Amino acid sequence: MSDTEKPWAEPMPETQFDLMRRILDAPSPVGLEAAMTYGVLEPYFESFAPKSWHLHQFKGHAAVVWDTHPGRDELFKVMIVGHADKIRMQVRSIGDDGKVWINTDSFLPNVLIGHEVKLFSEDPEAPGRYRIIQGGTIEALGAIHFSDPAQREGRKGIKKEQIYLDLQIHGENKKQQVLNLGVRPGDSIIFDRPIRHGFSPDTFYGAYLDNGLGCFVTAEVARLIAEAGGTEKVRVLFAIASYEEIGRFGSRVLAGQLEPDVIIGVDVNHDYVAAPGIGDRRMQPLEMGKGFTMSVGAIASEQLNRIIETTAREHGIPMQRDIVGADTGTDGMAGVLAAIDCAATSIGFPIRNMHTISETGNTHDVLAAIHVLTRTLQALDALPDPHREFLDNHPRLDQAQPLTHQGSAKPEEHQAAPARKATSHQQKHPS
Repeated sequence: MSDTEKPWAEPMPETQFDLMRRILDAPSPVGLEAAMTYGVLEPYFESFAPKSWHLHQFKGHAAVVWDTHPGRDELFKVMIVGHADKIRMQVRSIGDDGKVWINTDSFLPNVLIGHEVKLFSEDPEAPGRYRIIQGGTIEALGAIHFSDPAQREGRKGIKKEQIYLDLQIHGENKKQQVLNLGVRPGDSIIFDRPIRHGFSPDTFYGAYLDNGLGCFVTAEVARLIAEAGGTEKVRVLFAIASYEEIGRFGSRVLAGQLEPDVIIGVDVNHDYVAAPGIGDRRMQPLEMGKGFTMSVGAIASEQLNRIIETTAREHGIPMQRDIVGADTGTDGMAGVLAAIDCAATSIGFPIRNMHTISETGNTHDVLAAIHVLTRTLQALDALPDPHREFLDNHPRLDQAQPLTHQGSAKPEEHQAAPARKATSHQQKHPS
């Protein structure tokens, strides 16, 4: 890509959109992520990755990491991480009337009603072999005629204990009919809704943008780095994690084993401007279509953020700052959770309707994230010594310059105590 090209300002090519659709559509509920990692991503990486790259595999889960410089522990290690696991519903019990009662996990009960789903069931006679049941819908109340007035009028909601899967079972011995299918407690259920182009230009909607999008971005950054000839000083770990949706238990394992110097979590964010009913919370005005987001706060490294923001400005890539408080809420926390010394942050893209069947995003934001991460890796690779850059250049607020009411520094207070010699990056991009 030349310096004059700006892919993030153009429509996403249909071949790239199709890859994004296939990644998001892979059936990868929590604990069963291999459909995405091995079924879609591994063949894609094999199509462009140099032979020298190494695939790290793990025993306890289906996470994967593609390593650009295996064994080169002296290099500066940067981990880019998305998570393959999807929130899911699970079979809780089977009623005598054939209803399959389910847990709703991280879904609001009311967003599930009426939607088609896929149930994945392990064959009781052949453990390890899975079957798929399609055609069922999630229900709770049946017809409006059976609801009390408060529910009809919207004054009363739906409890998670009311949610069940309707497989249209009828006839005699309804419970036994379901049992004969091999349906058992704990079976995973996910939405049956691939992404589609939206009505407005460059938009798309469907299920599981969270977080197939982070995996898609990670894979596309890897492709661009490979096509550009790779890196010399930076060893990149392109990671696809598991267990994020149940507590971020997967990425901390990857960090603990591979000990990166930098971790950048890639995950969806919220479009707070479009979010209904939260105006009084005074949230930051993140908005779909306005660029990628960068986390500020929690454990986010100001040094790392400075490099990302400078890179975005140099290349005209639109960016939005996101305040995250005490926790990024993403795999960007993997380093501290694994007790690894690393600089970390989180990159995202504002979406609407998170954890519903109609999550909505903008391809410009996704492309912006892909290209700012690619350029950031190249900027880190261009540093004289990336290790020393992060060791020696922590922000010094004791050297901050006072401002007048007009916003200009007071000349007589410019003379601060002599600072140590700046690195070349600091000279080019002063904090």
